[in-house]
Amino acid sequence: MTLIPEVQAVVDKLNGAEISFTDLTVAEGRQLYVETLARSGGEPAAMAAVDDRQIPGPAGDIAIRRYRPEGLSAAPAPTVIYFHGGGWVLGDLDSHDRICRQLAQRAGCQLIAVDYRLAPEHPLPASSEDAIAAFEWLTVHAAELDIDPKRVAVAGDSAGGQLSAVVALAARDHDWPLAFQALIYPATDLRGAARHYPSRARNAQIPPLTAGLMDWFGRHATDEATDTRDWRVSPLMADSLAGVAPALVLTAGADVLMDEGALYATRLHDDAVPCDHAHFAGVIHGSIEMYAWLAVTTTMLDRVADALRAALTPGA
Repeated sequence: MTLIPEVQAVVDKLNGAEISFTDLTVAEGRQLYVETLARSGGEPAAMAAVDDRQIPGPAGDIAIRRYRPEGLSAAPAPTVIYFHGGGWVLGDLDSHDRICRQLAQRAGCQLIAVDYRLAPEHPLPASSEDAIAAFEWLTVHAAELDIDPKRVAVAGDSAGGQLSAVVALAARDHDWPLAFQALIYPATDLRGAARHYPSRARNAQIPPLTAGLMDWFGRHATDEATDTRDWRVSPLMADSLAGVAPALVLTAGADVLMDEGALYATRLHDDAVPCDHAHFAGVIHGSIEMYAWLAVTTTMLDRVADALRAALTPGA
């Protein structure tokens, strides 16, 4: 895989790192993940208001963080509900604070980031259950958080892309209002057979998400009770995607998840769901969180933000 020059420089930096997530305890990995994304994400974009609160979930309270950018019109507002990445093991509201600020600012939308239970303490589908419950609660209580229920999107990166796809399926099945889904290099297939996707082998040694780290995530995120064919775990296994919200699926050419993301976009298209597949050749997994390191990150952020703005503020 040929990388664009600036991405190659980042890959060289990552390959030279002395510490790998697979060599750490889960607690150490979580701390390193927050620190790494703080460095790669750059200075946090200014917001008019940021506030944290708790909402009820299926196994206890779920933490959320609401971002309102400068210049946002009075409530009720178009709203993006964001689920962070991190392989269902890493990540929290702080790790993805920078990308949430960037997307809220660029899309001109309110954004609500949702935390969820992590594995191995809570194996899949616990995170999916939290994501679905959070979306339902936010839909029902839209007025409390200045949400326009007719202008709501879900978005997420990697594991968060998987959760966004899961929420879109649940919204269809429960007739909950959802205008759009933005899936950023999503993991859509957690079956053992997923190891046979060509991109898993072709990009196996390209950080930050190597095949070894993806296997590490898989071992931690699932246990003997996890059914990897359950659509709440592998949304690609849903019988049909027909009727879900229109989508943007973003894939990266040098990513082990490229093939399953592209296949999900194809499934959406085949099931007559409006879908824009934005492919970035020569780009690695995690690039949209690398605003301080990569110029292409701005292009990726704008592609997602433009799609969200178009879907949530018609005529903008």
